Amino acid sequence: MTPFLLATPLDAQTQVLTLNRPTKRNALCIELIESLRDAVLAAEKEPGRRALILRGEGPVFCAGLDLREAADPALSDRSAHALAELYQAICASPLVTIAAAQGGAIGGGAGLVAACDLVVASEDLRIGFPEVRRGLVAALVTCLFQRQLGGRALREAILLGQNIDAPRALELGLVNRVTPESQLMPTAVALAREACAGAPGAIARTKRLLDDLAARPLAQDLKLALEYHLAARNSAEAAEGVAAFNQKREPRWG
Repeated sequence: MTPFLLATPLDAQTQVLTLNRPTKRNALCIELIESLRDAVLAAEKEPGRRALILRGEGPVFCAGLDLREAADPALSDRSAHALAELYQAICASPLVTIAAAQGGAIGGGAGLVAACDLVVASEDLRIGFPEVRRGLVAALVTCLFQRQLGGRALREAILLGQNIDAPRALELGLVNRVTPESQLMPTAVALAREACAGAPGAIARTKRLLDDLAARPLAQDLKLALEYHLAARNSAEAAEGVAAFNQKREPRWG
């Protein structure tokens, strides 16, 4: 297991997966993305495993993609496909997945929140979509959030690059509970124990049914979104937007 991801059994039924890059605000580098994907898939094979809690070490749940790594054209394809595979793994898992999110869930980190079945938010959580301000397209994240947000609300969040605070996220249905940060994990654990009271086969079939009832299966949406994601990621606008972010200046769109 990479030191960027910690897997800790809470009990026989529930495992906690911790994003462990606090000095980088748990930014999603390829190593972390692939380790988290593999950990989700491995947990499904563990006898008796019923629930996963995803959390972030430090004050921020996840700041999104590691933009210094994302600026490397040689890594774009691998990073994008790994992220799509991670979202698919979380969404398709027969286990109940719970995000315990504090501070910020930005870009790809917002996608982690959206991919989970249930979300507990701290009172200071901000869910953000800054991609358009960096010359990128929030394509993969949009696949997840368009199943939860109405058309106008989704367009406002994605097109304006805005942050959504915890009370508004609760109002929109993006999170299930808002708690003080001290109660974040206890609340997530309580939800996990409630989920484990259900029959595992029934829960797995219900999750498949929810995907089947969508306009298209998530895997099809992610395949289409990858095309948009990579086209934007390899564009001149993305190069300028990411450079401006890394250099702490305003982008010059031309």
